[in-house]
Amino acid sequence: MIILLDGSALPSPIGLPPAEQMIFGAMQTSPASFSFANSDSLAFELRLRANILHSAQALSTSGARFSTFAESTSNPMYWNRTPKGAFELRPGVAPADAIRDIFQQGALYSFECATAMVIVLYRAIIETMGDAIFNEKFANLTLYDWNYDRDLNLQRVAPERVLPGDIVYFTNPDVSPLTPWWIGENAVDMGGGYYFGHGVGIVPGEEIIVALNRNRVPGSMISASLSDNVIAPNYPVLLSWIRPNMANPGALPYRSSHLLRDSLISIHVGSATEYRFLPIA
Repeated sequence: MIILLDGSALPSPIGLPPAEQMIFGAMQTSPASFSFANSDSLAFELRLRANILHSAQALSTSGARFSTFAESTSNPMYWNRTPKGAFELRPGVAPADAIRDIFQQGALYSFECATAMVIVLYRAIIETMGDAIFNEKFANLTLYDWNYDRDLNLQRVAPERVLPGDIVYFTNPDVSPLTPWWIGENAVDMGGGYYFGHGVGIVPGEEIIVALNRNRVPGSMISASLSDNVIAPNYPVLLSWIRPNMANPGALPYRSSHLLRDSLISIHVGSATEYRFLPIA
C-alpha cells in the first residue's frame, strides 16, 4: 500500500501514463508499505521507474549486443575503451550525449549485462531530470560492470518490496566453465512477470531460467533461479537534486517521456511468435 507521510489524500492514478498506473497499482496491491513524504515524491518515483522501463525497452531494440569485457565495443567519438574493456568518457563530451548515443547507434556497442543495467538507469535519469542535472552529477563517466558513479545511489531492496523498475538477478550456480558469462543475468523487472536482460530481450522470467539452464555443467541438478539480490536507485536522494533548482516549488519536479507509447514487442514461444503491446508508455 502507499502512504503519504504529510497526511494528504492519495491522488488518483486516473490520467497517469499506463506504465505509471501499473507501478502505482503494484504499490497499492503489495503487502509491503511504500511511504512517501508527499504526492510530489510519489510522482517523481513513478515517473523515474516508468522511464527505467522505457529505457530498458529502448536498449532492447537499439542494436547493442551482448559481449564479454574482452570483446566490448563502443563509439570512439564518445568513449575511450580501456584494455580492461571499460568505456571512459572522452574529454569535452557531454555525459548525456554519450549515454544517448548508445541508444541511437547501438550497432557500434557491445557490453555485458551489468553494464547494460547501469546504462538503462543513466538514460532514465536523463529522461526524468534533463541533461543539465545529469551532466553536472555524472561529469566523469566510466562504464564498467557495476563500477557506477556513486551518485547513482543504488541500494538493496527486500525481495518482498520488488516493483517494476527494480534490478533483479537470476543466478546460475552450476554454470559451465565453457560459458562462464552465463553465471547469471542482471535484469530489469518490467512488470507482469516479464524482465529485460541484455542479450536475452524482454521475456518471461521462465525463459531467462531456461537460457541459463542450457549453460550448466553436464548432469547438473541445480536449476538457475531468481535470486533475492535486488537493487534500485535511492529515489529520495535523486529527488533532492532537483528541488533546489525548481523555480516553482509547487511544480512537479520531473519531465515526461512518451517516446515508447504503445510499443509492440514480439515474444517467441517455441516455433510461434506472439505479438502484444507492453504496457510501459
